[in-house]
Parts: sequence; C-alpha cells; structure tokens
Amino acid sequence: MTAIRVELCAADRVDDVRDLWLQLHHHHRRVAPALPLVDEDALSWHRRRALYLDRLERGTGFLALAVDAEVVVGYALVCIENGPDDTFPLSERYAELYSLSVAEHARGNGIGTQLLDVVDSELAALGIHELKVAAMVGNDAARRFYERRGLRAAEVVLYRFRAHASP
Repeated sequence: MTAIRVELCAADRVDDVRDLWLQLHHHHRRVAPALPLVDEDALSWHRRRALYLDRLERGTGFLALAVDAEVVVGYALVCIENGPDDTFPLSERYAELYSLSVAEHARGNGIGTQLLDVVDSELAALGIHELKVAAMVGNDAARRFYERRGLRAAEVVLYRFRAHASP
C-alpha cells in the first residue's frame, strides 16, 4: 500500500464509493444477522446514493475519499445538521458522520483514522464542534474506534420493523 491521500470531493465522485458502501452493508449483515436489513444490493445503493447526492448538491454535507494509487480505498460522508437540540447541548450546527467505510483489504492501516482527521479538520474550518455517529448493533469494533476518538454513547435508537425488510 502506498501513501494514502484523503481529499474532499464533490457529488460527481459519489459513484466511486458504491463498492465501499456495499462492503459496509454486507459487514452490517454479518455483525447484526438478526436485524432485517435491506436484502437487495442495488436497492440499498440506490437509496444511499440518493441521500449522498442530495446532501452534497444542497451543500449540507461533504465527502472525503481516501485514495491509494488512484483507487478509492475508503470514504466518509458527513451531514451538516441544524441545531440546537432540546436534550443535548448542540450548537446551531452540528455534524453527523453518516457513513465511514474502508475497503476490507485495507483495514487496519490507519485509513479510518486519516479520514476522521480530515473530517475533524473540515468541521473545525466550518466552525462545527459537535459530531454524532451511529454504529450498527453488533459492530463493536466500530464503536471502540469511535470511542477512542472521544465519542461516547448518548442514546439507543430502537426500531419496530414490519415482517420483511425490503423494499
């Protein structure tokens, strides 16, 4: 693996993260097999892509790509949200790390850390200090990673699912 560079990108690069999203989606299926996740990869990507494009085109999010020899090996998609909140002490704007994925073959090489360093730097430049991250139940490694970065559990989100997950 060569030196990884992390770059902020526009909406025209969203399709570069398709395979990484699907790797993360498959990882979620492995770590949380009891949850009814969207079964169809094409449908999952279609929905995720639409959200990414909406946020990037409206200017309420940003995309950071980790690139190794012109191959995208990781990404972070951050959504900028309006605050404040009635429960948590959030400012007028805060961020949610909506997605963070590193290619399976490249995990354990500090790419997630590099991505979050760029996320933190970009948020500081935007004057945003609070960050929200959700980790899938069962994704204990991700939770430990985020906790090492200073995040801590603040609430548990519960769902009631109908009998099937798709469409």
